[in-house]
Amino acid sequence: MQPRSIVKCVVLSYVTLGIYSLWWMYKLNDETATGANKPPIISGGLLIVLSLVTFGIFLLYWCYKQGEYVTDILSQHGQQAGNLPVLYLILGIFTGGVVTNAFIQNEINKLVL
Repeated sequence: MQPRSIVKCVVLSYVTLGIYSLWWMYKLNDETATGANKPPIISGGLLIVLSLVTFGIFLLYWCYKQGEYVTDILSQHGQQAGNLPVLYLILGIFTGGVVTNAFIQNEINKLVL
């Protein structure tokens, strides 16, 4: 898992009109799977393709599953996470993936730093 500046990632996501956000999702997909000691939800490339082809509907599923993975990572480190899958799904519905990515990255940064 790699710490990243959340502000930098969010700004780059908007400046590149979402292209950086797709790369960020790709990286988070692999990093949370590694941290949870599980296989990735889906390959990073297929994640991007399905998110684009389904106009973001698959992204909502991914947000929910990422919440489960982050919950597993936090429980492995002796922390309670609350109901992250539902939180990430709601954030995905109302804000798209960028804010969800920021929340996931925040949890990763807390554990790595």
